[in-house]
Amino acid sequence: MKAFVAGATGETGRRIVQELVNRNIPVTSMVRNLEKGKEILPVETEICVGDVLKPSTIKEGIGDATILICATGATPSFDFTGPFQVDYQGTKNLVDVAKEKGIEHFVLVSSLCVSRFFHPLNLFWLVLYWKKQAEEYIAKSGLKYTIVRPGGLKNEDNTDQIIMESADTLFEGSIPRTKVAQVCVEALFKPEANNKIIEIVAKPDAQIKNWEQLFANIV
Repeated sequence: MKAFVAGATGETGRRIVQELVNRNIPVTSMVRNLEKGKEILPVETEICVGDVLKPSTIKEGIGDATILICATGATPSFDFTGPFQVDYQGTKNLVDVAKEKGIEHFVLVSSLCVSRFFHPLNLFWLVLYWKKQAEEYIAKSGLKYTIVRPGGLKNEDNTDQIIMESADTLFEGSIPRTKVAQVCVEALFKPEANNKIIEIVAKPDAQIKNWEQLFANIV
């Protein structure tokens, strides 16, 4: 197994890279800024310079990776095309290259509530709508996939317990990015996660469950 991570220098992406390193899984991190990548990412990762909007750079960087994890996301700005370009077109480009390269498992970090068009987050240039379109493109691609929909993302980790449910079940809550990274990597080893949408939040009063029990919830 060798991983390729898009969006590796983002707050969630860098934690995914670290989790892969922790699990001794070789990983190539695609970054737009080489110096930032070297500064932020663990020394154990290979780094390639690329852009999800430039498929040729994805093809060049992906090498012999067998799994692909996408943790990209449009940053808030006045550019109304941002979510369409990054969350949809960029993910579509990754899927197309993944198919061409024979990627065995595609993991996408999406978001809770993508199915709710009138959610307030869609005021940010339809960001949830375009994430949903990306999900649907992956689901129809023929690739083995796992779509992870976290709640509100926290930079600081905590001792809260993960709650894991199937698609369109959870509609509020938050979760540390470190736990999102752990779920993304653990999904690679759990058949229950194959071709599924997984929704996750974390709460201090949630029942303690091991990974097998958590993934058993997914239908």
